[in-house]
Amino acid sequence: MGAVRDLPPESTQQAVGYPTLFALVALGSLVPVVPTGAIVSSAAVVAFHQTSPLSLLFVFLVAAFAALLGDVALYWLGQRGVRSRNGSRWLEVLRGRAAPDRLAQAQAQLETHQVSVLVLSRLVPAGRIPVMLACLLARVPLRRFVRGDVPACLAWAAMYQLIGILGGSLFPEPWQGVLAAVALTVLISGAPAMWRRVRGTGRGSRSGREHT
Repeated sequence: MGAVRDLPPESTQQAVGYPTLFALVALGSLVPVVPTGAIVSSAAVVAFHQTSPLSLLFVFLVAAFAALLGDVALYWLGQRGVRSRNGSRWLEVLRGRAAPDRLAQAQAQLETHQVSVLVLSRLVPAGRIPVMLACLLARVPLRRFVRGDVPACLAWAAMYQLIGILGGSLFPEPWQGVLAAVALTVLISGAPAMWRRVRGTGRGSRSGREHT
């Protein structure tokens, strides 16, 4: 059977898939535990195997807009915490998910490269929250944050859609492409943490040898 025949009718996918994609990406941007990159890549694989040339465009637009909406909502909630004397639960969540060294780096870069830092924060795994927290602590207005976050969300959606297109083009069956895209996004998201762990282990070993 062909790859297209293995999928539900396109009208059914569009009626269910786009709202689901929007909800999951927006939720993942607001609550940073949902693997939004893998979701976008998987949706791009399915769109790649559809006959409509606009499917990939719709996935891109829906993902970018949902990511922007989630970011704006989270930033607005964080602003309320910054202005409040007692803080807020959302601000504490952001603080808890931002490593001190990453936050300090984001604050230093924010002073001179505001828009580019926002764009990179969306593309670098675990980079979004430290930069957002740095913007909050610097009292960056919501309107200015949105102006920088728009190209960031567009670049983010494009990157993960390209991963999905790559997975969809390498395999004839959609489910195979989805598995490949998810595996690649997990590898990308976990690579920085693995590198820091390996580098930290190497430094610890050298330090131990120096003291012997």
